[in-house]
Parts: sequence; structure tokens; C-alpha cells
Amino acid sequence: MNLKYRFLRFVNLFFALLLLVQLLPNHTKADPETKYTIIFTLIIEAFVILFSILAKEKKSLNLLLDVIAFIYVFLILWTLATAKFNWLSEYLFPPPGRIFKCLVKDSPKIVQNVFSSVLIVLEGYALGLVIAIPLGLFLGWSARLGGAATYISKFFGSIPPIVYIPYGIALLPTFRSVSVFVIFLATFWPAFAGTMSGVLNVEKKIIDSARVLNVKRHTMLFSVIFPAALPEIFLGCNQGLSVSFILLTSAEMIGASKGIGYYVKQYSDFGDYTRTIAGLIVIGLVVIIFSFLVMKIQRFFLRWKK
Repeated sequence: MNLKYRFLRFVNLFFALLLLVQLLPNHTKADPETKYTIIFTLIIEAFVILFSILAKEKKSLNLLLDVIAFIYVFLILWTLATAKFNWLSEYLFPPPGRIFKCLVKDSPKIVQNVFSSVLIVLEGYALGLVIAIPLGLFLGWSARLGGAATYISKFFGSIPPIVYIPYGIALLPTFRSVSVFVIFLATFWPAFAGTMSGVLNVEKKIIDSARVLNVKRHTMLFSVIFPAALPEIFLGCNQGLSVSFILLTSAEMIGASKGIGYYVKQYSDFGDYTRTIAGLIVIGLVVIIFSFLVMKIQRFFLRWKK
């Protein structure tokens, strides 16, 4: 990749436009904190330049630049609609500068709440996978049991895990354990169904080839069936991860005393929409980071497909 391809892109034009927009006169009652928007933009652009220098593949560079371009365009429209022309309610839709200032000012509190939420997700998610994947392997290996278990998983998987919260509160000692239980259910059924589906749909010629070689039963299951079923297993794991974060924030909004969902609910009740939007942004970022990590793990284990 030459210098022109790396550095002369549309994203650079959007960066310049975003900075120019900040120079327009403001029409808000309170300070829109434009300097925080400028600082945030400069930090993003510095990261873009660094990545453009170090990137080795066009695909990864294009993906990043497309995402950053979308962020720049969104910030331009957000700034124009709030701080510059006041098209949106200043109370409900604060200018981006105030959001960035809030993220900086509340960073210790936000980090503490995010850490609490992430630990709950990791506990429930790991517990769900540890039980769902082996169980799905053994049940899916038997065509008769797998067929019956498929309908059972569809039945229980169709029930939103959040409806179990009242029972969890009544039966479990702490609300944290209730949250872990809800995340476990959100993870277990998609991962269980994905594992069974992957095992049941393994190509027959793969199994026949292994049998010709007199492969033992446990070797067949863990060295032949399991790798072949991995694509659908990861599909179920990804689905469980997405649902886990949705249910976690919902559960924390009901009765938790900490967590990022609690952070959003607490300030929305007080009408502090600056912190509410800041919390929503943080939730989105955490989900993106976790999804990225799972994708990297998936690519590592499925590298043989290339």
C-alpha cells in the first residue's frame, strides 16, 4: 500500500469537516463543551494515522476507516442538530462535547460499574458454555436423543430468561447471583442448540471416513465431530453473548446496586440524559470489544477453514 492509499482517504475529509463545524457559532443555553469534541476527534485521528502506518492488509484498513468515517459523519450531524442549530431538545439530546466531558469526569465511576458488569457476564457466560457444549456434544451424538433434545431446547430457548428474575430473587441469596443465573440461561440455550445442530449436521462422509480408520468413540467425538461442528457452536456462542449483555443491563436496571445498567437507570430516573447517553455509549463499546475478542478466538479455532 502506497502513501496515497494510506493517508488520502475520504475519512480525512470528514475529519476536517468535523473540526470546521466546531467553529460555527453555538445556539445552546449552556456551554456545549466544544473543546472536548475537538480533543476526542484529535485522539481518534491520531489512532487512525497510527493504524494507517502499521496496517498490513487493505481489508482491515478499509474496515477501520469506514467505521471512523461513519463516526465522523455522525458527530457532524449530531453537532449541527444540537450545539449549532438547536434542532433537537438540548435537555434530551445534549451536544457531543458534554457527553465526552461526562465520560472523562465520571470515568472512575464508569470503570467500576463496567468492571462489575463484565465479571457477571464472564461468570454466567463461562458457566453456560462449560455445561452447554459438552452436553450438546453427547446428546447430539445420539440421533434419537439429539432429535428430542432439539425440540426441548427450542421450547426453553424461546422463553426470555428475564422472566426468571422473580424466581431467582425468591430462590437465590443475592441479586448478583440472580444476574449470573440470567446470563447463564441466556448463554446456555443458544450454545446448547448450536452445538447439537453442529453435531447433527456433520457430513456423513466425514464420519464414514473416520470409521474406516477404526477411530475410537471418544476420539471420534472430540477429534472429528467437535472440530466439524465448531462453526455452528460459535454461532450459538455469539448469539448467547449478544443476548447476555442485553439481559444484563435489563436485570441491572431492575434491582442492582451497581453495574453499567444500574448507572444508566439511575441517571435516567433523575433526568440526567447526559450521563444516560454516556452510559449507553459505554455499553455499546463494551459489547463491541467482547464481540471482537470472540471473533478473534473464532478465527483462531477455525483457521483450518481457510
